[in-house]
Amino acid sequence: MIDSYKEQYLDGIITLWNRVAVKIGYKDLDILSFSRLFLNNPYFSPDKTFVMTEGGKVTGFACGCVGEDLPLGENSGYITCVILDEDYEDACRYRILLHRLEETFIKTGKIRSEVLFFNPIMLPWYIKGATRREHNNAPGVFKSSRLYREMLKDGYVERTTEHAMYLDLEHFHIPEVILGKEKKIQAEGYEVVFFNNNRHCQVKEMLSKLSNPLWEKEILRCIKDGVPVLVAARQNRVVGFAGPVIKQENKRGYFTGIGVIKEEEGHGLGTLLFYKLCDEEKKAGAEYMSLFTGADNKAGKIYEQAGFKVVEKFGVMRKILKDASVRA
Repeated sequence: MIDSYKEQYLDGIITLWNRVAVKIGYKDLDILSFSRLFLNNPYFSPDKTFVMTEGGKVTGFACGCVGEDLPLGENSGYITCVILDEDYEDACRYRILLHRLEETFIKTGKIRSEVLFFNPIMLPWYIKGATRREHNNAPGVFKSSRLYREMLKDGYVERTTEHAMYLDLEHFHIPEVILGKEKKIQAEGYEVVFFNNNRHCQVKEMLSKLSNPLWEKEILRCIKDGVPVLVAARQNRVVGFAGPVIKQENKRGYFTGIGVIKEEEGHGLGTLLFYKLCDEEKKAGAEYMSLFTGADNKAGKIYEQAGFKVVEKFGVMRKILKDASVRA
């Protein structure tokens, strides 16, 4: 039986999650954390969340969401997760749950189904080889999972592979070669420092040029609230950023991203911003950092030089829904 989410299924979903989803790589959940992650999220909707039961036992759980204000949200619905009990795991059941989600997207006028990092229901996962250390968001489908393989069979296309990377900050330090590059950059009239509202300008224009609405929203909010954000600037005009610098409760060094506007690339600002970000996170008390980046992203080399290692791979997935040609 397939039913939309109801409170009566809560215990069964959590039991399923901790038995199956944790093996895939996700963080374990209890009633409080499940409620915080799913039920209290403004994008959660019971009619876009499905529970599969067989013989009174919860054997499947699938959740999706939509939002006109989300990136790609005008035309795309987001799949958050599709979980099946190992004893009931087969292609047919995966297809049933996927299609139920897709049907809800079509009903709200969407022409695509997506699994990507813009999903506002952010699923934390554990970093392999690092006890109880976690990343705050899964940027796609675990490529090691059966769901990944079943989605490919069902018409989903992998748009890109995201590499999840990890660094223990205990022994991190800025190497002399990077400090030498900082002196060169300073001689060219640039600085990499914390944003100062009384001195720096054009931060909004810089963020707009980077064309990432999530970065723009969060960094502007952090600046307004006085949360530390590193910036690259020339004559007080902001041309890049890294941050914000926040030590999370789990001792992870949180940050939204790093970027330099196109016309200021080629000076080494991105590299210096990143090394300084790691250093400031460590000073703030963070014990580790984790991030994800496209497999073909040149920035991956910067992360590797700083000591980051690839610990997981995720597929960013997309499917054009059946009646897309009619409504496109």
